Amino acid sequence: MRPDYQNVAGVLLFLAGFIALMGIITGEICYPAGYSTAHSEISDLGSTRPPEALIYQPSATIFNTTMILAGILIITGAYCASRSGWERWSSLLLGLLGVGILGVGLFPGNVAILHPLFAMFTFVIGGIAAVLSIRGLSGPYRYLSAILGAITLLSLLLMGILIPVLGDGGTERWVAYPLIFWLTGLGAYFLGRASTQQQAPHPA
Repeated sequence: MRPDYQNVAGVLLFLAGFIALMGIITGEICYPAGYSTAHSEISDLGSTRPPEALIYQPSATIFNTTMILAGILIITGAYCASRSGWERWSSLLLGLLGVGILGVGLFPGNVAILHPLFAMFTFVIGGIAAVLSIRGLSGPYRYLSAILGAITLLSLLLMGILIPVLGDGGTERWVAYPLIFWLTGLGAYFLGRASTQQQAPHPA
């Protein structure tokens, strides 16, 4: 794998995970009283669902902007990962995850049809991407990737059981947060691999 593209991919993916998480946290901080991580969906930060679509600033701008930025970073990171020689299908699925997150930011919760489609696409393709990324990974992180992806997919499948216990917001966070951690970890993985390759002795 080419360490130059690996380094760029690593930085972009690490930043994407960091920005997405901090954007959610900051949006929650700036949201008016009444927002609950147990009962409020993450996308409520951008706008609640119709017919009573409520948009609160600056939370909406913070959330939507960070999702758009994270999506662009992931798409670009996936391209760099592919150019570095990373497994083809893993790169493609990673790029599709970026498209989904970009769509979540471009079409907030008040966009009745597109937002739910992009949100569900993000969760499903993200979980699959994390699980199947083991094809292009080595060492302990390949197992962590599979576990994180499985948590996302299982949380989706078991929403009917989890929502009465964790609430809508709590259940959605069990779906979304493993993907954010996976992205950050994947970025660190690429950075570590690139550093190892650059330090390896070259034949005379």
